[in-house]
Amino acid sequence: MFRTALRNVLAHKARLLMTVLAVMLGVAFVSGTLVFADTLSNAFRNQSAKSYDDVAVAVTSYADENDAEQEPGISEKTLGKVAALDGVAAAHGRVDGFAGVADPDGKLIGVGWSNKGSNFAPGRGGKDDPAYTFTEGAGPAQDDQIALDADSAAKGKYAVGDRVRVATNGPVKEYTLSGVFTTKDGAVNAGGSLVLFDTDVAQKLYLKPGYYRDVTVTAAPGADDARILDAVEPLLPENAEAQTGQALADKQAADIEEGLGALKQVLLGFAGIALFVGVFLISNTFTMLVAQRTRELALMRAVGASRRQITRSVLIEAAIVGAVASAVGFVLGIGLTMGLRSGMAAFGMKVPDGPLVISATPVIAAFAVGVLVTMFAAWLPGRRAAKIPPVAAMGSVHAAASTKSLVLRNSVGSVLTSLGAGGIVWGASAGGDTGRMLIAGGAFLALIGVIVLIPQLSRPVIALLRPLLVGVFSVAGKLAGRNAVRNPRRTGATASALAIGLTLVTGLSVLGVTVGRAVDKMTTDNIKADYMVTMANGGALDQSALTALEKAPGVSAVSPQQAVYFEVKGDFASASAVTPGDIGKVLNVEVVKGSLDTLAKGGIAVAEKTAAKKGWKVGDSLPVTFNDKKKGSLEVGAVFKDSEFLSPVLVSTEVANPHEVKPYIPEIFVKTDGGQSAANEKALIDALGDNPAIAVMDRQDIRDQFGGMINTLLNIMYGLLAMALIIAVLGVVNTLAMSVFERQQEIGMLRAIGLDRRRVKRMVRLEAVVISVFGAVVGIGLGSFLGWAIGETFRDKIPGYALVLPWDRIGLFLVLAGLVGVLAAMWPARSAARLNMLTAIKTE
Repeated sequence: MFRTALRNVLAHKARLLMTVLAVMLGVAFVSGTLVFADTLSNAFRNQSAKSYDDVAVAVTSYADENDAEQEPGISEKTLGKVAALDGVAAAHGRVDGFAGVADPDGKLIGVGWSNKGSNFAPGRGGKDDPAYTFTEGAGPAQDDQIALDADSAAKGKYAVGDRVRVATNGPVKEYTLSGVFTTKDGAVNAGGSLVLFDTDVAQKLYLKPGYYRDVTVTAAPGADDARILDAVEPLLPENAEAQTGQALADKQAADIEEGLGALKQVLLGFAGIALFVGVFLISNTFTMLVAQRTRELALMRAVGASRRQITRSVLIEAAIVGAVASAVGFVLGIGLTMGLRSGMAAFGMKVPDGPLVISATPVIAAFAVGVLVTMFAAWLPGRRAAKIPPVAAMGSVHAAASTKSLVLRNSVGSVLTSLGAGGIVWGASAGGDTGRMLIAGGAFLALIGVIVLIPQLSRPVIALLRPLLVGVFSVAGKLAGRNAVRNPRRTGATASALAIGLTLVTGLSVLGVTVGRAVDKMTTDNIKADYMVTMANGGALDQSALTALEKAPGVSAVSPQQAVYFEVKGDFASASAVTPGDIGKVLNVEVVKGSLDTLAKGGIAVAEKTAAKKGWKVGDSLPVTFNDKKKGSLEVGAVFKDSEFLSPVLVSTEVANPHEVKPYIPEIFVKTDGGQSAANEKALIDALGDNPAIAVMDRQDIRDQFGGMINTLLNIMYGLLAMALIIAVLGVVNTLAMSVFERQQEIGMLRAIGLDRRRVKRMVRLEAVVISVFGAVVGIGLGSFLGWAIGETFRDKIPGYALVLPWDRIGLFLVLAGLVGVLAAMWPARSAARLNMLTAIKTE
C-alpha cells in the first residue's frame, strides 16, 4: 500500500500543489515564530549577560521626591565607603533621566520613550567603565560638554566639536560634543538615544547635587561577589536595594523570556488559525481526489484490499504530502525569521547581534504539525474511500452521500450553531471577563456549527444570486450558478475557509471601529482646548513649560492636568491640580452642583460618583494631609459629572504646589485666540524654545493620540490574518482546478453545442465569484455578530459606546471576495477554455 500511495502522490502532484502550499504556509508561520523567539531570546540573554559581566554588585535607590525626610539617593559619602570595601576594584555612581537630542532640522532623534541621559563617571586614570567604548573624542569634562552614542550621532550627522541641542524636562540647551561612543545600553538598542553629561550637571538635572540613583560595583580579581554584596548592604539607606550582577542578569533574562513568550503566543495563535483554514483546503483536495479515483479504489477492493488498507493508503499519501510541505515550510520559516529581524531593524528597533538559533523544538513542531494536520484533514476522505463498494468498479458513479448522513450532518450543525449562538448572547449579557469567556466558547461552537451547515446554506444563498447571474451574464451565469450548488459539500468546504478568515477580520473591524468611534466622540466631547502639550517620552513637563505657555502670544486659556495626591480621612485621593477659571475653557466640566469658581478660593471640585461613594456634599469641609505631611482642610465647592479626562478631584495649582517638591505635569491644555492655526501653533512652539522633546498636538493629533492605537492594532491583526486569507484563496483555486478536471466531458459537450471559449472562461470565473462571495457573506454575518457581543462586554467601561457597523469596510470585503474569485479562477478558466472538444468528450 505504501508503493501505491507513493505512486498516487507522484501521479497527482500537480493537484496536490495547493495542499502543499497551504501546509507550507502554516508550518512556516509556526516554525518561524519558534525560531524567531529562540533567536531573539538568545541574543538578548547574551547581551544581558555581557552587560553585567564586570558588575559584581548593582545598587538601586527608590526615592520619593516629595518626601523631604528621605535621602534622594545614594550619597557621595556612601559611594566612597562602598569603593573602600575589601575586594572592590571600583564603584561608579549613576544618575539618569530623559534627554532628547535634536537633529539639524530640530526634530527629535529616537523614539521618545527610550531617549535617555546619564552621567559620565570616569574611574581611575580618567577612563570610564567598559559600558562605554569611545570611538571618537572622550567623555565630557566640563559643564557645557556631552558625549553621544554612535547611532544618534550618525542620525544627526554630528561630529566631535559640534554644538548639539539637548532637551531634558526643562528648556533646551546647547552643548559641545566631546565624544562619540558605542554601548550595549537597552535604551539605544530599543531605538533611542543616550547622552552622557558631566556628573555634576547630570545630578542637577535628574536628582540632587552629591547624590546618585544607582551604583555599579566592580570586583577585584579573585573577590567573591556574594561577600561584596554582604558588605555593601549595611552601608545603604533604607530606600536602596543591592543585588549581584549575576542575579540582575538572570532577572533580566527571565523578563525577556516572559515578554517574548507573550509575542510568541500571539503569533502561534494566528498560525493556528492559518492551519485551521488549511484543514478545509486539504480535506477538499483529498475528497475530490478520492471521488476521481472511485473506479481505481473499487477495483482495489475487488482484488482483495480491505477497508483498512484503503484508508491507510490515503493517510500515507497525506503523510507524504505533509512531510514534503513541512520540510519546505520549515526552510521558509527560517527565512521568515531573518525577514522579521531585518524588519525590526528597519523600524528602528535594534536587535542584538547573535546567531540564528535552531533548536529541536521548532523542527519537531514543524513536522509534527504539518504531518498531523494533513493526516487529520485527509482521514475523513480516506474513510469515505474505504466505503466504496467493489461493484462501483463496474460503472463511473461516485458514491453519493446518503440521506441519512445529510440529515445527521444538518442536525448536528443546527444543534452546535444554536448552542454557540446561545453562549454568545449569554456572554454579551453577562459582560466582563466571564462574558468574554462564554463568548469565546460560544464562538467556537457556532463556527463549527456553521461550517457543518454551510453546504445546506449554500443552496438558498446562491439561489438569491442566480437571477442576477442569469440576467447579466445569460447562459454563462446560469451554468455558473448551477455548478456552484451541484456539489454543496465541496462548495461549502471551499467557502468555509474564506468564511473563517472573514469572520475574524469582520469581528475585529466591527469591534475596532465601534470602540474607535466611542473614543473619538469621548475626545471631541470633552476637550475644548485647541492644543495639548506633552513630553515626547510620556513623562512630566517642567514647570517652566507652563510658565512659558501662559506668557505665549495669542493664548486665551491654559491649564495643566497636574497629578497630585493627598490623604482624606485616612484614604488617598487622586486629584488634578488645574488653573481656576481656565479649566472650564479647555475641558468640558459639566457641573451638577455648586460652582467651579470656588477653586480660585481654595476649594475643590469632586466627581459625581466619588462624591456619592464617599458621602461628600457641596459645603463639606474635608480634613486632608498633603504630600509633605502637612495638614489642612479643603471645602467641597462643586460636584461635576465623571469624565475620562478628569481626575475624581480637582484642586487649584496654588493650593497644591506649596506641598509639592517638583510638580508632576503630564499634559497642559491650551486655548488660543482664533482657534487652531499655523501661526498659533508656531507661537506655542517658539514659546517653548523650539523644544524637540515637547509635542504640541492640535485637535486632530489629540484624537489620533487616543484613537490611533486602535487602528494600528487593527492593521497588525489584518496583516497576521492575511496568511489565513491567502490559504483560503488557494482553496478556491484548488477547487476550481479539480472541478474543471472532473467536468472535462461536460465542458467538451458545452463547447460542442456552441458555448465558445470566452463564455467557458466566464462560467468558471462566475462560479469562483459566487463561491467566494457566499463565503464572505457567511463570514461577515458571523463576524458582525461576534463583534457586537464582545463590544457589549466593554460597554460599561467606555462612555458613549454604541455599535457601529463599518459598512464601507464590509462593502470592501465583499468586493475583495469577488476579486479573489476572479483572480483564483484565472488558471482554471484558462485550462477549461483550452480543452480539446473531442478529447474532452471521450474522457470518462
